[in-house]
Amino acid sequence: MLVNKYYYLDKDYEPENIITTTGTYSYANNSLNEETYNAYQELYDAAKSDGYTILIVSSYRNYEYQEELWNERKALYGTRKADEYAARAGHSEHQTGYALDVADFYDTNDKFGDTKSYLWMKDNAHKYGFILRYPKDKEDITGYSYEPWHYRYVGKETANKIFKENITFDEYYAYYLNKEVN
Repeated sequence: MLVNKYYYLDKDYEPENIITTTGTYSYANNSLNEETYNAYQELYDAAKSDGYTILIVSSYRNYEYQEELWNERKALYGTRKADEYAARAGHSEHQTGYALDVADFYDTNDKFGDTKSYLWMKDNAHKYGFILRYPKDKEDITGYSYEPWHYRYVGKETANKIFKENITFDEYYAYYLNKEVN
């Protein structure tokens, strides 16, 4: 399922199998698709065994909550900047239940991209079915600014293909999935 500035979810879309995360793996008030959460637990455990504590800080968001977030950004920064850093309601992957934002437990400056945990995620997330959704220097393809903390669950096979080919999920969709549909 591709969700971006051009492919959107209806206001009434609600994913199946959304479960609440535990405090071991995330901060409070987070939930994810069950398959995504199970894969994240594996990722977390592997990172932890390598010395990294990577926690979920944001995950599933319904349409209304995403609308509130975007409107807050718009009020603070204007429409153009809000669109660079936040998805409009219906256009957020968080509404799918497959997206999560992470942080290093010890990162007090909120700069995940500068942490060793980020480097671990960059090298290992695909092994557990996750991709860095908005990579650096791919803004013209994804439509969003670089977000080193935003990961999307796509399954191990797809994540490995995206990782090996160094492409975005948007490119994967266009190259592989859209051809199957047409």
